[in-house]
Amino acid sequence: MFRRPFLIAMIAITAVLASLSCSPCHAAGGLVTEVRIADSKGDWGYPNPYRHYPRGPGYIRMSWVFDTLIWKDRNGYTPALAESWSFDHGKLAFTFRLNPKAKWHDGRPVTAHDVVFTLEYFKKHPYSWISLDSVDRGVAQGPHEVTICLSKPYSPFLSDIGGTMPVLPRHIWEGVENPDSFDDSKAFIGSGSFLFKDFNKAHGAYLFEAFKDYYRGRPKAERLIYVRSGKPLVSLANGEVDLAQIQPEMAELLKQKGMAIIRDERGWLKKLMVNHRKPPFDDKRFRQALAYAINRQEIVDKSHRGFAHTASHGLLSVDHDMYNPKTPTYPHDPDKSRGIIESLGYQKGTDGRFIREGRPLKIELLASSITVGGQSVADRDGEVMKKQLESIGIQVDLVNLEQTTTDSRVKNWIFDLALSGHGGVSGDARILNEMISSQWGAGSVNSARYDANPELNRLMEDQMVEMDEAKRKQIVFRIQELHAEDLPAICLHYPDSLSAYDPKKGIEWFYTRGGISKGIPIPQNKMSLIGE
Repeated sequence: MFRRPFLIAMIAITAVLASLSCSPCHAAGGLVTEVRIADSKGDWGYPNPYRHYPRGPGYIRMSWVFDTLIWKDRNGYTPALAESWSFDHGKLAFTFRLNPKAKWHDGRPVTAHDVVFTLEYFKKHPYSWISLDSVDRGVAQGPHEVTICLSKPYSPFLSDIGGTMPVLPRHIWEGVENPDSFDDSKAFIGSGSFLFKDFNKAHGAYLFEAFKDYYRGRPKAERLIYVRSGKPLVSLANGEVDLAQIQPEMAELLKQKGMAIIRDERGWLKKLMVNHRKPPFDDKRFRQALAYAINRQEIVDKSHRGFAHTASHGLLSVDHDMYNPKTPTYPHDPDKSRGIIESLGYQKGTDGRFIREGRPLKIELLASSITVGGQSVADRDGEVMKKQLESIGIQVDLVNLEQTTTDSRVKNWIFDLALSGHGGVSGDARILNEMISSQWGAGSVNSARYDANPELNRLMEDQMVEMDEAKRKQIVFRIQELHAEDLPAICLHYPDSLSAYDPKKGIEWFYTRGGISKGIPIPQNKMSLIGE
């Protein structure tokens, strides 16, 4: 069905691969002069907490500039601004001992007072990537030790705050009343391994320069550059970039040409957003009928040539430690779907389409080209799904839009169904709350914002305060089951996610277990450019 364009693309790319002959460019002392990363979208906003686009690639760009208390490397949590940390169960308090070598990009020292200020500032001016509802206060125990006291237990604290909250310099931000419009150059002074130098919005290009006084040692590259490329693979083959996301079918060819190939766990989910606030989508029986009508394996086979895995309707990836293998599923069953729709008062018209009270069952399906890592690539999920729904008698108006437009319409409830996707489904189980509830996901364009099930609401509250991992796991199991029963959104598939890089640069990129920060499935962990 889609094979001819694919074959043509393969022939063209194979020809480009024949020209692979990149030579590493090194600065004095063995440092790499620059590292270039391909990105097909380009514009992810300015790299500070209030101006980056609220998807993973935007956060990643900010993470080069602003450090957190802790971070993740290949093996789990690792020191960042905090050299060490501990938790006092009795006092519900985390204590972080800061690295005394840490400096802001303007040369001033990072202190515990900056951390306390950051907590207070984000409480006054919320940052959508973190929740401070469970934080009572921060207390500086001296210049390099800070204690964060909780008002109640908060199970994802290390992931959601310790490993995600960018620490702000108090001496710069204490006078800023409107952070969303703060565009002074000082707005980009952080304590991270790179300084932000320039963002060309028109070209989607970012330039970062190494912070030579970085407390963990000088970064391995003098410059870090993001390059917008409509053909990342070609840019990689031509030596224009050093790291790029690739289509899975190209892995073997690239490997033969000396490229290093890395594969992620299933940490990114493609799903169907449903406007459950309007009929007939407000009836979970109708949403279940949609699930039975959608052949997810056919979408994987035709739209992704088999390079994806059908998803759990409980949201969490099968690679997650708390994945529930007994989560309800909806095997493709057109007859069952038709039967449910008929039980809701619809009848088949003479043209085979459903009608009720003289009106056809017609829905609008929004589609866009968003996929893993924010890359914009050809995606025929909408075309395949339209045919599937029409085959059972639902009239579908497929509308292709830019992702930002789709996000805006979903956020404002101006839609019926919309294809979208997000990472985080292999990170902390808090992602369930963010992707289900309006309380936790109000600022997310990916959240179903669904509050109609009291048991589900209660369990989401419970999992956030359960500090015993085994007990929390049982709660999370039940949340997945209820999400699969109510289907406020319909999970489709986890795309295979691969990237390739030039190992001759001497830099080893990797996918982070559980995703960067709260679960970003992008192989741009800043630890790749830090240390030996």
